[in-house]
Amino acid sequence: MRYAILLMGAPYSHQASHSALRFARALVARGHRLEAVFFYHDGVHNASRLAAPPQDEPHLVDAWTALSREHEVSLQVCIAAALRRGLLDEREAARHGKEGSSVAAPFELTGLGQLIDLGTRCDRLVTFGP
Repeated sequence: MRYAILLMGAPYSHQASHSALRFARALVARGHRLEAVFFYHDGVHNASRLAAPPQDEPHLVDAWTALSREHEVSLQVCIAAALRRGLLDEREAARHGKEGSSVAAPFELTGLGQLIDLGTRCDRLVTFGP
């Protein structure tokens, strides 16, 4: 079965990010295909390359990155929500005259059209929010 996840919770403010990550790992462990994770609203903070949690806490950005690389999961970040919250990739930083980018690779800024596409292509779109 093909899945997509919509994540709307900030990484350390709500349980949503932890739960979505555990759910994602369980999916791939059971042989399902996780097409993508779409980060929306405060969930875009999961894509920040500037996150530096204490060593005794899980590093969610690194965990999403590892999941993406190990299982070829696309990590899509809503561009409108990201820009509102100061998260920019190199292209958007240059376009807006900002000095640096803050979106970690392999996260990519995309539009809501990609979320709609995921909803039509996948068998299940599971939402995690605050």
